[in-house]
Amino acid sequence: MKPAPFEYNAPATVEEAAAALAASAGDGKIIAGGQSLMPMINFRLVKPSILIDINRIEGLDKIEFDGSRLKIGATVRHRMTATDTLVARHLPIVHDAMHHVAHMTVRNRGTFCGSVAHADPAAEMPLMTRFLDGTIIAFSERGKRRIPAADFFAGSLVNALDEDELVTAVEIDAIPEDAGWGFEEFARRHGDFALACFATTFRVENGAASGVRVGMMGVGETPLRLPEIEEIVEGTDLSEPILDMVAERLANTLTPNSDIHASADYRRHLSGVLAKRALRTAWSRANGRQIRRHG
Repeated sequence: MKPAPFEYNAPATVEEAAAALAASAGDGKIIAGGQSLMPMINFRLVKPSILIDINRIEGLDKIEFDGSRLKIGATVRHRMTATDTLVARHLPIVHDAMHHVAHMTVRNRGTFCGSVAHADPAAEMPLMTRFLDGTIIAFSERGKRRIPAADFFAGSLVNALDEDELVTAVEIDAIPEDAGWGFEEFARRHGDFALACFATTFRVENGAASGVRVGMMGVGETPLRLPEIEEIVEGTDLSEPILDMVAERLANTLTPNSDIHASADYRRHLSGVLAKRALRTAWSRANGRQIRRHG
């Protein structure tokens, strides 16, 4: 299909972009990579009156580290995130996750912030932002707003942005240098949306897991942070009974949907399998063992 008619604007500053978005009265769309937006426009699932292209805005294509957190700009491509040395050093789990994002052509154009704003519950970047407690930086004519990731994802393809706000960056705190991490995703084919994914990071202190973070995607209407699983793992040696307890809790508490790709029961079972793999990998890394990354 072909898109419905729309106007096109390529502002030079975020202020100009915000003004154009406000003037559209909710009918405008921001485009950076367009890997999710353009198919929806072509199928007329969305019909913007104006497309506001932010790729010419200086400074949005940078990844910066201030000593404690990474800031990823709104036009940073997936490919840049996947190859950036700051990401690999300070957010290695994000580096790993990038190699699961779609296919090379999509990674060359799609953006980290665009994926976060799209809020697909089966996409890697919303999961990374949510379970690592990131912050979304939004901008409008009213100024800048910082939105905690816990408050940003409101449902499948639904975010907390006001209609006159655009995302200019996502900030995520670096994980400790001695932390281990595990990222396990299952899809029918590489690049397809995940049927389930489990991510975790923690340190090992005195033989026990410490500072445990756990997240999942593909099993709910939003990316999930799972404090109940974190509580099970925290302070333990990740013995097989602990791993079995995690899998059992996931099977009893997750409420995924059934669809043409997988039943809810299969997704629950798969979640337990992926959880055990990711937790074991994170434990090994936290204990100093070198494990080859995905990709």
